[in-house]
Amino acid sequence: MSKSWEFLWLLTAGLVFLCSMTIRIEAKPGVKKGDFGKTADGRAVEIYTLTNSKGAEARIITYGGTVVSLKMPDKNGRFDDVVLGFDSVAAYEKQQSYIGALIGRYGNRIGKGKFTLDGKEYVLAKNNGENHLHGGVRGFDKVVWTAARAFADRTGANLELTYLSADGEEGYPGNLSVKVIYSLTENNELKIVYSATTDKNTLCNLTHHSYFNLAGAGSGTILDHRLTLFADRFTPTDDGSIPTGELKSVRGTPFDFLKPEKIGARIDQADEQLKFGNGYDHNWVLNKKSGALALAATVYEPGTGRVMDVLTTEPGIQFYAGNYLDGSVPGKNGKVYPRRTGFCLEAQHYPDSPNQPKFPTTELKKGAQYSQTTVYRFSVKK
Repeated sequence: MSKSWEFLWLLTAGLVFLCSMTIRIEAKPGVKKGDFGKTADGRAVEIYTLTNSKGAEARIITYGGTVVSLKMPDKNGRFDDVVLGFDSVAAYEKQQSYIGALIGRYGNRIGKGKFTLDGKEYVLAKNNGENHLHGGVRGFDKVVWTAARAFADRTGANLELTYLSADGEEGYPGNLSVKVIYSLTENNELKIVYSATTDKNTLCNLTHHSYFNLAGAGSGTILDHRLTLFADRFTPTDDGSIPTGELKSVRGTPFDFLKPEKIGARIDQADEQLKFGNGYDHNWVLNKKSGALALAATVYEPGTGRVMDVLTTEPGIQFYAGNYLDGSVPGKNGKVYPRRTGFCLEAQHYPDSPNQPKFPTTELKKGAQYSQTTVYRFSVKK
């Protein structure tokens, strides 16, 4: 090789190297802020777009701390939005399915809308028949959170939301100061870290209510998704979806997801518990040490190869198969979400724990700190 050709070859190789380095430098986690509109009573709602260097994206609004969209790759590298959602604040205000929202003060149900704490009976809003559901008439899903910080670092993109729930709000005692940090990590995880403190003894059981469809939002039912739940037991309910207090083995029942099973394989069996929930809408008791971050569930969608692992510090997880979705409120890009087109995996303490002395407590004492971490981790199987 002549010296001139050798020089050109080295120059070309150098330029290719520099270009690749430039691409690596530009592809990094980021956060962008925008306007999403206003609530019916005039409160401004912001939207934050979190991205990582791999092309994943999460969009979160301050109304309800709601995850509007979550884009993850399939086995061919194609990105799709894997959560149900809406295009406007008005649609989120109209919907009654808690799609994408943060839930509190108490995720799930409290029987007869009341509980006793420190010898005093507290009466809550009844918004689910005779029961209290997901924080009441104006739970955390319906308030505008404050975006305290939005930042990116080498681990990913982050959004910190805060809310002060006043003493007496929806019937709960104590001023509850809540902080939630959403992180879109470099490992294609949506990580949610919750913390809260109170100035009076109170209840606290926070969770997240995204509806997932790993084939893409609005692409059909989730009945062919393969679900694994790492739980030997679940909490049976009465016909009002309030736990009976029993921790029942899943063995020999349609609630056995210890090995991967199609969500739709047994969902319509003639089982009393399935009848009560109109399908799956129950809490599973996780096989894990309390407080330890561990794998709770895995979902696999064969068509796209997408896999979602759910890790949590919580003792239970509510699996809901979207049995009451009815397509009444048009979703993103005009798509509708009929029955069973999205599923929820809500990491939590058990329903009705304040009235079930054998369940892990959800009492948060004055001066103590509530903490919870849940991770939705995405990968592909080819």
